Order: sequence, then C-alpha cells, then structure tokens
Amino acid sequence: MSDSHRLHPLLPNLDDALVSKMLQKAGAATVDDLFSDIPYELRLKRRLKLPDGASEYDVRRDVQGRLGQNKTPPGSLCFLGGGVWPHYVPAAVESIASRQEFYTSYTPYQAEVSQGMLQALFEYQSLMCDLLGMDACNSSLYDWASAAGEAVRMAGRVTGRRKALLVGNTAIQRRSVVKTYAEPMGMRLETVGFDPKTGTLDQDDLKRKLSGDVACLYVENPNFFGVIEEGIAEAIESVHEAGGIAIVGVDPISLSLVKEPGAYGADVVVGEGQPLGIAMNYGGPHLGIFAVKDIKMARSMPGRLIGLTTAVSDPSRKAFAMVLQAREQHIRREAATSNVCTNQSLMAVAAASYLSLLGKEGFRRLGEAVISNSHYAAKRLSQVKGATSPHFRGAFFKEFVVSYPRAKAQSVFRRLSKDGILAGYPMDRAFRLGSEAGLYCVTEVHNRDDIEKLAEGLERAV
Repeated sequence: MSDSHRLHPLLPNLDDALVSKMLQKAGAATVDDLFSDIPYELRLKRRLKLPDGASEYDVRRDVQGRLGQNKTPPGSLCFLGGGVWPHYVPAAVESIASRQEFYTSYTPYQAEVSQGMLQALFEYQSLMCDLLGMDACNSSLYDWASAAGEAVRMAGRVTGRRKALLVGNTAIQRRSVVKTYAEPMGMRLETVGFDPKTGTLDQDDLKRKLSGDVACLYVENPNFFGVIEEGIAEAIESVHEAGGIAIVGVDPISLSLVKEPGAYGADVVVGEGQPLGIAMNYGGPHLGIFAVKDIKMARSMPGRLIGLTTAVSDPSRKAFAMVLQAREQHIRREAATSNVCTNQSLMAVAAASYLSLLGKEGFRRLGEAVISNSHYAAKRLSQVKGATSPHFRGAFFKEFVVSYPRAKAQSVFRRLSKDGILAGYPMDRAFRLGSEAGLYCVTEVHNRDDIEKLAEGLERAV
C-alpha cells in the first residue's frame, strides 16, 4: 500500500480498495481525473510537505509558536486600512454577537429561522437605511468587493446595457472582483480617470465616456485614497442624464460627518460594514452592505429582505418574516443571478448592535475623533523629511496617501514593520501617482503617542 493511502482509524476512505470503488462509481480512472477542470500548469506537481503525525500537545505548541510570529495589534501599532480598518469593538457588541441564539444560526436564510434573528436583521436593515439615506437594504452580503460586483451585475440586468464605468481611484482588489462578477454576463468595464492633484474623479473624462450603452458608474466616496468626492453629485447627475445607474461605495464610518449617498442621488449603495463593531480577523468574515433607493429595484437586489408583519393568531403581536429573496439559488435554481448561501449574517447582528449602542450623537463624536486624529497625523508626517503628506490636495477622511520622492514604498513598509509599526500600504503602480507612495489609516484607536511613534518610524524608513 502506498504512503498516501495508509489506513487510519479516523480516515477510512484512504483505503485503496475504497478509493478504487469510489472512482469507478464516479466514472474516473484516477484521483487526478477529478481535477481535470483545473489547468495542469496551475496544479501542485508534488506531494504536500506535511510532517508526520504528532501528539496533541506537540501540535498545539507548534501552532502557538507559529501564531506568535504574527504582528497584530495591540502588540504592533496598526495604521493599515484600504478595506480592513482598526476600530475599537465595544465589549457589549462582542457579548451580544456571541450569544448562542445568534452565533449558532449558521446561515439564517431558511424560512424557519428564529424570530430573534429575524428581528435583529430587520433592525440592521432599518439602521442602515437611515444611515445611507436609502429605502431598502438587504441583510447582507459577504464584503464590499462582492457587493460592488453584485451591484454592477444588477445594473446590467435592470438597464439592459452592457458597459460599466469604474473610477480609477477605486481599490485594485475591488476592481478585480467586479471584473470577475461582471464579465461572464457580457459586461465591459471601462475606467474613468481621476485628477492627479486632488485624487477625485475627472468630471470631463466621465462626460466623454458616458454614452447610451453605459449601465452604471461605480464610484467610492471616500475613495481608496481616503479623499472625499466633493463633486459626486454632479457626476451622478451626468450618469442619470445618460440613463445609467449610480452606484456609490462607502465606508459607513465616514457617514458620521459626510452627507449620506441617498442625499446626493445614489441609486445603489454598497460598502464594507467591518468598521461597525467587527474585528479585523485576518481579513474576514466581513459584512457586505447593499442598499437601493427605489423600492421597485428591490426585486432585482441580491440577498434577503426581512419584513415586519403581525401574527395570524394575534394581530396585536409583531412578527418578522423573510419577505423577499428573489435572486437566490435555492429559489431560482440554475436561473439564480447571485449566490449568498453562506452569508455571515452574524456580522449584521454585530453592526446593528454597534450602531444602536453608539446612537446618533455617539456616532458623530466617533467621526470627529477619526477626522481629528487622521488630520493631525497627516500634518505630523508632513514634517518628515523625504515624505510628502498628504499626497493629494483633496479633503480626506480617515485615510490619506503619503508619497516618498526618494524611497521605495515596499522598502518603507518593510522597515516600518521591523519597528513594530504596520503602516504605509504600498500603492499599486496602476494608480500612476508619479512617485512611490503608501496608504495610511488613522482612527479613534490611535493617540498622540502612537502618531509620534509612526512619525519617528517613518523618518528612519525613508
């Protein structure tokens, strides 16, 4: 018997005879045949480098040693953003989200889901609609990127058009996900430029590229550079005049001070709910925000909508129910236009708890602390020789770009990391900023001492 098929009391299907029988049933000659849809050049052409079995104690000690090599806050100062941001998560939010009634629900899309979970999701939808200035919000999607991809697909279905415009100051990763979602349905993506001085979208370039085949414009506010798109209302008006849909991506924390998207004409709002009481968690699970202004568009919206009704037995009693999930695979089978099966709705519960606990006044004070700290940091870093801070002239919230005329962004990032400072996310060359640069994020968790350590570390790094 080969080493790969040793008998094991907990892995009975490693037996060669059973493997052969299963392959025969599947109509395959070898195990490799089961992976024939994966291009050969992408396959691993050697066995996995796994050590021999060890005791539970030895395995635990090894894993703990590996985890100890991670540089994570608060052990390391974190000034990284770009889609996952360091914010404080109140203990009360963690306590509510960790209640068994919520965290054992797995993926609450079944009709028999509990009234408690349905009410929590209804509250999430209501709070997000108030925050975004929209009429309907689902509950919810995976993350910002998948929500943006679903929004562009929806715009193509609703308008019947097959061209989508994306502003060039959008995160590279989100642009890639949108491409993955949209191109299979025949949509073409075209980039709208941005002003190299302010970092905001180029209105003239947008008007040149608007035409009768444009389904939508996707624009982020604040954009990936952290810059606030002050001319976004004008851009959306131009899109509407061309018969297209305006999709706005947001960091919800910015709405503590920045006007809500519904107030300046957004048709669809997507974003990342991670700042609303969800830990960074090595990049997930996160919370994809998706809301629409026109309630008629809700039937084209992916995900589920929770509604409020009354009990049949007692009309005076409130009852919550799943009222719409028209696009999903368990409803429409192969005709489904989205897949939100294992959506982490527990994250929506955390966001609803976070917003409820802060309230309107607390949320505003949070935004004031974020913008105060981030602008102080940008000013302090402007005093560092060899750094230009901020790189763009546009007004910014929470994040800002720092450029390095004489240093490489990757080198700066690595040197800061060696000092125990996670900062200066290297900007992709696709942005064509004219110089090496890094993205910095400063929130309510940072104090003056933290910012001073960042400045001192940057002085050594550049």
